[in-house]
Amino acid sequence: MAPNNREEPAVPDVHVGNAAIPSIGYGTYGMSGADIYRVVPEALRAGFRHIDTAQIYRNEGEIGDCIAASGIPRRDLFLTTKVWVSHYGSQHFEASVDESLRKLRTDYVDLLLLHWPGSDVPLPEQIEGLNTVVRAGKVRHIGVSNFNRGLMTEAVRLSAAPLVTNQFEYHPYLNQSLLVKSTLQAGLAVTAYCGMAVGRVFKEPALERIAARHDKTIAQIVLRWLVQQHGTVALSRTTRVDRLAENLAVFDFELDRADMAAIHALATANSRIVDPPGLAPQWDSTAP
Repeated sequence: MAPNNREEPAVPDVHVGNAAIPSIGYGTYGMSGADIYRVVPEALRAGFRHIDTAQIYRNEGEIGDCIAASGIPRRDLFLTTKVWVSHYGSQHFEASVDESLRKLRTDYVDLLLLHWPGSDVPLPEQIEGLNTVVRAGKVRHIGVSNFNRGLMTEAVRLSAAPLVTNQFEYHPYLNQSLLVKSTLQAGLAVTAYCGMAVGRVFKEPALERIAARHDKTIAQIVLRWLVQQHGTVALSRTTRVDRLAENLAVFDFELDRADMAAIHALATANSRIVDPPGLAPQWDSTAP
């Protein structure tokens, strides 16, 4: 098992139990191998130390290559991957994690998540899979992704090892206050993906005004809004190399209460973007 000590981070950590999760991670959903090879080395050079991937993204191998070539000590990186639903059964779970480790060219991942709750495999069996790889030293921390409040609460109850995060869609247009509150009350961090609402934020006048007042980009304002909320980790995804350093430069200013409230007030009905049939749970209310 790897040591917990990492170099003093440029990006503050979110502390959950004995886990220290860099509060901004580089998300790789939908990125091809070519994009990974082009952008991830630059993301690491810019200062990203938290990389988020998943088995179903089919880019773990390319990410592993980039990390190996970077020369950055493994202990200074925080790697997250996710088990796909077809691997939840006890006969497949650990073998799929072994395959992820092989592709990522590492003997452990820092955080392993169940990717979606939609599965015929009973939740206790899924949670036992997570615990098995923790006991084997292949995973330092575990959590869930796209779980609603009820499923998250049950997962916490079932797990011998503590869950450290629930990763879900969260952006200014989606009121996730119920799920955020329950996640924090359960002792988990929130990990927010799709923060830019697939580009919708860049046309938002309220965000343009706040960005101009702080002399920041809209992306920086949204990322700051996320990480300024207690216990929240934000995933930043861009294929533009010139945006990488900017997206980390959100810790030299603060949004005031009026700014935070104005961004929260952007939430509108029917703003969920990621809702795959058969995988998604019965979502908690997001009514503004």
